[in-house]
Amino acid sequence: MPLVSMTEMLKTAQKNQYAVGQFNLNNMEFTQAILQAAEEEKSPVICGVSEGAARYMGGFETVVTLVKSLMKEYNVTVPVAIHLDHGSSFENCMKAMKAGFTSVMIDGSHHPLEYNIEMTKRVVDAAHAIGVSVEAELGRVGGQEDDLVVSEAEEAYAIPAECKELVEQTGVDCFAAALGSVHGPYKGEPNLSFTRMEEIQQLVDVPFVLHGGTGIPTEDVKKAIRYGHAKVNVNTESQMSSAAKVREVLAEQPNQYDPRKYLGPARDAVKETVKFKMQEFGSSNQA
Repeated sequence: MPLVSMTEMLKTAQKNQYAVGQFNLNNMEFTQAILQAAEEEKSPVICGVSEGAARYMGGFETVVTLVKSLMKEYNVTVPVAIHLDHGSSFENCMKAMKAGFTSVMIDGSHHPLEYNIEMTKRVVDAAHAIGVSVEAELGRVGGQEDDLVVSEAEEAYAIPAECKELVEQTGVDCFAAALGSVHGPYKGEPNLSFTRMEEIQQLVDVPFVLHGGTGIPTEDVKKAIRYGHAKVNVNTESQMSSAAKVREVLAEQPNQYDPRKYLGPARDAVKETVKFKMQEFGSSNQA
């Protein structure tokens, strides 16, 4: 099964009222776990790669080669996209596409609207010429994940009219609006603005993306899907399950030094986390 863009999988998900999970790659074990989970659940999947994770794993080309090799090794038959998460510039989006990424996010949310539109449109024009899908963001999703840090003072909900303007002027394939979710663990209870979500849905007809999918109650996730969210991003929950398993193994075996003996169980913990989220999002048995 060749790598695909996100475009068709998200249109299908939105039409059929489920969401495809973006699960971020952090190392080889995470990549193994996510691809194995997708095949076992018969679910389409988006392998999210932040710029920081790409550097850690050896660069964009290394990531693409790893994913393709594991797909062949595991005989993966479900649709798989490799997506640049929070691309910081046109240049980095181009590097990812050149390396074989099938989707990119250009995050201009920290810029004024006019510049966000200009930068996003430039990425869309280049990406669509080679069949790569593009995600954009408006508003500021709070919290911290990898290189991305947004303080409480910088958090900002997306404005519906601006969402409409950005999507119409850029031609993006999917769209992330800041509506109360955060990157990383929640300090309190999640508080998504479904009222604003509904307003934006009435103005924008592309699939929505929910960032910060860790810790959001299942009923809220399902409600967000009903309001047009066809992609939900998850990273922290996978990282936490991996770290917890490593601590557990090393606590039980304090003299253990073989990384396969603690990273293997951590990989299995990530796989179970991903499978659970796929079931929660409704994407299982959709491939």
